[in-house]
Parts: sequence; structure tokens; C-alpha cells
Amino acid sequence: MLSGFLYSKSAAIIVHTRISISHPNESHTPGLPAHHPRQTLDDWERSDKYHNAFLLLPDPALEAAAKRNDEQGLPDVAVSPAQGKFLNLLAQSIVAKKILEYSSIWMAKALLHDGTLVTLEISEKHAQIAKENIAAAGLTNKISVILGPAIDSLRTLRPNPEPFDLVFIDADKQSNTGYFVEAKRLVRKGGIIIFDNAVQSGRVADPNYSDERAEGVRDLLLALKDDKDVEATTIGTAWEKGYYGFLSAVRK
Repeated sequence: MLSGFLYSKSAAIIVHTRISISHPNESHTPGLPAHHPRQTLDDWERSDKYHNAFLLLPDPALEAAAKRNDEQGLPDVAVSPAQGKFLNLLAQSIVAKKILEYSSIWMAKALLHDGTLVTLEISEKHAQIAKENIAAAGLTNKISVILGPAIDSLRTLRPNPEPFDLVFIDADKQSNTGYFVEAKRLVRKGGIIIFDNAVQSGRVADPNYSDERAEGVRDLLLALKDDKDVEATTIGTAWEKGYYGFLSAVRK
């Protein structure tokens, strides 16, 4: 499955074990309790649920979509509720009118009344289920689905008459650099490009670990390091599925 998201004032696109982290030398401020030396998925899940209880209201459309995806046997690759809310708030902050992405309901809820969203999906089955979720959420008039490989779909898009404002990419990591090239072409100056799962539970930074997913992020980091058209940073995100991370870049 590929997913991707890109957003603009008039357009946007989204291209879509128990682990622990030890901090043996971690210091803390005198007078404050020391940080827990070992964080687990249970800790992250408990923290997510605690904060979400205050900050996230129940959403029948999202709950129904998650249930339908599970019943149809779709892999659980969606962003967490807190991450979805973050992307929603980000889209609101840039006054998104048009978005292209995979996890569409969160983003569509941030659109202006005349905004539209396009979802990229490589699987015909997944595309059909996405359409059912979109219809159930009452968002058919805002969201359309493009079927096919995300990189091919991206190459058919044009930044005119208005470029995109935001791109969210949660897809095959080995194609990250190709997605970045297309996303940079499509976003406006000041536009944002976000890649999900850029940390991969620390594997990307482990010199003794290598696979296509990790190498895809490393190649992207090298491309960003030498690219004078963007500024970027990685923010770790920890939740019940693990230590993922958003890599965010702003187009100069």
C-alpha cells in the first residue's frame, strides 16, 4: 500500500514487538524526579491514552473507518489518533483548501468549506474501502481517490494554477527520495513536506542495521542535507506501535 498527502490553499497531497529505549547516562534537573530509565510500548500507549482523553473527542466517522478497515483485513498502517490530530491542526493552521493524501478523513476535516482532497492508493481493494469510509463520513463531495502507484500519480500532478501547501508521505520508504523530488516540485515556498516513520525504532541511526526501509530514509537524509531549497528536522514520535518519527521539511 502506498499513501501520500499534499496540501495547498487550493491543493494538497499525501503519498501513504515490544521495544525499549535505554538512557543509561541520562541526567535530570535537581529537585525533579529522574526520567524513567527504560521506556516501553506500554509506557507510550498509557501516555497516549492519558493525553487523548483530554484532547481528542470521540469521532464516529474515524471509529467506523477503523472498524471497517479491520473487518476487511487491511493492514493497520494508519497514523495514531494524536498524530492524525496533529496533521489536522497543521492543515488548519495553513488554511488548507486542497489536500492529496492516503489517511484522508483526518485531513478532510481540516479543509475549508470549499476545499478538496485527493487520495493516492495503489490497491484497488484498499481504494474501494477508502471510498466506503469517505462516504460513511459524509465527505464524498470533498475527497476523490486516484488509483495507481503513488510516484506515477505524483508525476502527473502540476503546481498550477496554485501550488500545494502541505505534503504528507507515508509510503514505501525506499522511494522516499523520489517522493521528495516530486513533492518539492509541487509545494509552494513556505510549504511543508512531512515523512512518517523516519526513525523506525532507532534502526535508521544504527550503523549495524540495513534494509531497504532504513536505507530509504538514509538516502532521503543525504538528499535533504545537500538541498539548499529546504530546511528540515526530525521529531521523534512514540506511541503504542513504537518509536516512529516525523521528518518535516519547509520549502524556502
